[in-house]
Amino acid sequence: MELYPAPRLNRVFASADCRDPSPELMSAPVLNRTPMAPESWPPSSKFKRCPADDNVHPEQAGSRPDGNCSPDPCGEWRRSGALRRLILLILMLGQSLLATHFMRGVLPYHGGQPLELVILVLFAILSLWVSAGFWTAIMGFLLLLRGDRYAISARGVDDSPISEGVRTAVVMPICNEDVGRVFAGLQATYRSLAQTREAGSFDFYILSDSSDPDTRVAETEAWFEMCRAVNGFGRVFYRWRQHRIKRKSGNIADFCRRWGSNYQYMVVLDADSVMSGECLTKLVRLMQANPTAGIIQTAPRTVGRDTLYARVQQFASRVYGPLFVAGLHFWQLGESHYWGHNAIIRVAPFMRHCALGRLSGRGPLSGEILSHDFVEAALMRRAGWAVWIAYDLPGSYEEVPPNLLDELKRDRRWCYGNLINFRLFPQSSFHPVHRAVFFSGVFAYVSAPLWLLSLILSTALLATHTLIEPQYFVEPNQLFPLWPQWNPERAVALFSATAALLFTPKVLSVILIIAQGTRHFGGVAALAISMLLEMIFSAALAPIRMLFHTQFVVAALTGRSLHWKSPPREDAETPWSDALRHHGLHMLLGFAWAGGVYWLNPSFLWWLLPIVGPLILSAPISVLSSRVSTGRFMRRLRLFLIPEEVDPPQELQWTMSAARRSAPPADFIEAVTDPFSNALLSACGASRSRQYRKDASLLAHRALSEGPDALSPRERNVLLSDPMALSELHGLVSTLPTAHAMWHQAKRRRHESDRAGVRRPTVHHYKGVAENPGTAIGFER
Repeated sequence: MELYPAPRLNRVFASADCRDPSPELMSAPVLNRTPMAPESWPPSSKFKRCPADDNVHPEQAGSRPDGNCSPDPCGEWRRSGALRRLILLILMLGQSLLATHFMRGVLPYHGGQPLELVILVLFAILSLWVSAGFWTAIMGFLLLLRGDRYAISARGVDDSPISEGVRTAVVMPICNEDVGRVFAGLQATYRSLAQTREAGSFDFYILSDSSDPDTRVAETEAWFEMCRAVNGFGRVFYRWRQHRIKRKSGNIADFCRRWGSNYQYMVVLDADSVMSGECLTKLVRLMQANPTAGIIQTAPRTVGRDTLYARVQQFASRVYGPLFVAGLHFWQLGESHYWGHNAIIRVAPFMRHCALGRLSGRGPLSGEILSHDFVEAALMRRAGWAVWIAYDLPGSYEEVPPNLLDELKRDRRWCYGNLINFRLFPQSSFHPVHRAVFFSGVFAYVSAPLWLLSLILSTALLATHTLIEPQYFVEPNQLFPLWPQWNPERAVALFSATAALLFTPKVLSVILIIAQGTRHFGGVAALAISMLLEMIFSAALAPIRMLFHTQFVVAALTGRSLHWKSPPREDAETPWSDALRHHGLHMLLGFAWAGGVYWLNPSFLWWLLPIVGPLILSAPISVLSSRVSTGRFMRRLRLFLIPEEVDPPQELQWTMSAARRSAPPADFIEAVTDPFSNALLSACGASRSRQYRKDASLLAHRALSEGPDALSPRERNVLLSDPMALSELHGLVSTLPTAHAMWHQAKRRRHESDRAGVRRPTVHHYKGVAENPGTAIGFER
């Protein structure tokens, strides 16, 4: 039985009031295919920029008679950047050598024994890492005070209209996300852009890689509801990708191959991103004002969470983040980072030069590029295009993980991705700055096992001097004994100096805010107390993260599998069972470590207490910091406040309001039993081969008799992808009394909720035509 003929095109016909079927509205525009593939992979060391002119629209590329190459951004900023990086290297080396010299004086034999020598080497390496962060923050502080003549700054762009014919795509790749939160943020971004009167230059794309069939149904209905709410048909598009290769980078590449040639620029968003219309339009104007820029990255502000853990991270990002981002700009200039979201990209050179391949081999660091953003920035700069950070551009927002365990799950993915990227470090065609970015991405995680090793060796050194009689004559013909000398005063001085390097940037950030006004941070006293509490909290988290990051590095190098799962988009609290399962071994390690040191020398336990104390308390720290009630209590005390909480921007208000009002999402069962949902999903399907349709029809009859639970997620997606089989199953379920009981139960629940008026807003709005969806949804025959 076939109630509705299958559509031949991926189209939905509907009007705003769902009564006039004449307007033709599409879930995706007509294909305009353009190839996008890497010329060689790994990237060739002998790279020559393409003679085609990448600086014009793809349709005009190569049409100019001069045949200019891709613009190599040469200018005074490049010479200045090289000088700045040389100064940074000198400062790092000088500071590290000085700290290592003092550390040598702390050790009993002043580095004269092999164990002490290894400790000194590890200390020197870790000192370099601490020094890099310190000087980055210092330069960021000076830059925010004085400005930078080379900055890509929002203040240097006028508000003139965007040039006629310039098109920008706002693309949001998603995969099994919280549908209500995703579309609430995207709708807020669209509404904000509409207020700028530049919305006609932008199109929005939701690019779904969701494998869960229920999520896919919810996404389709949420897309339709958003289009209806903002009158976005023909401007807001939705595509579900059947072959999900290369994760997010593959999703973006798929968009570029299908529709990239329609646009000069694209703005890439994450599922939790929100951007103001003013920010979007200024990004386009910045691109037009800087024709050698290939990527301009904004500095997103973290907002929207209520757990204590997230509010502390939001506070730290909002207060300290501007210093470090400005410092990165100071050292990198046009050879900067790209973080994969909340950034604008010039589409033509991105398609020509930034396609990614798989890394060869079967080892643990082979296969797909996971941290694609760093590699794409390196490829863009390799091709002669600049990559900038617009560090002072407001209106760009994202969210942080709600608790420690969710942050660590994200860190595991990042760790694995950065270790894979390090295989590209030797490629001589990459700019030295981007090779340094690869190295810093790896060292951000490798520093954890190095720190742990140095602590273990320090404990072993203590055991050696406690349990083994010291040797006073260690060289042949030695005339005078070598006395081991512990210098606690020097140790205290070195510890204080290291703490100063870590905490001075935070103090400078607070000073800068006080100079500008603290009303949006709760006042001077609340800001200072928040800073002190954040310092204590971050110090407590450091050894906990150290052990987890060490596990991640070891797991990646030994080839353990990685399961990629989207992070939560709500304030998820950590139960005690999860905390004990993840932190239990670390707590036992902390107890054993503390007991061993106390047995060796009780006085040394005080030195180790900042490490073993948080490990012993790691489960309570993880659980209590994940509590929403604690976070809201701190807000009532005006602690950890950020301006976006005191005076929330309109975009964030819209997002939070829409997310709170979002109804329970639709699912696969509704796509079969509900006339509107079935008609919409069928209309958004695509024509299939004869064999595919045959297999889908068999699945439909099996689902009819055995119920929806008999189908796997893959089989449900097969049905959702075939409009004829999905429409056929709806007709059979609606008319045959022999259908499985679960279908009849679902229909009864739908009718009961319909009578009670508590159905989803989309279906309730169309209740009057629910029994005759052909009046609202039509197909091209």
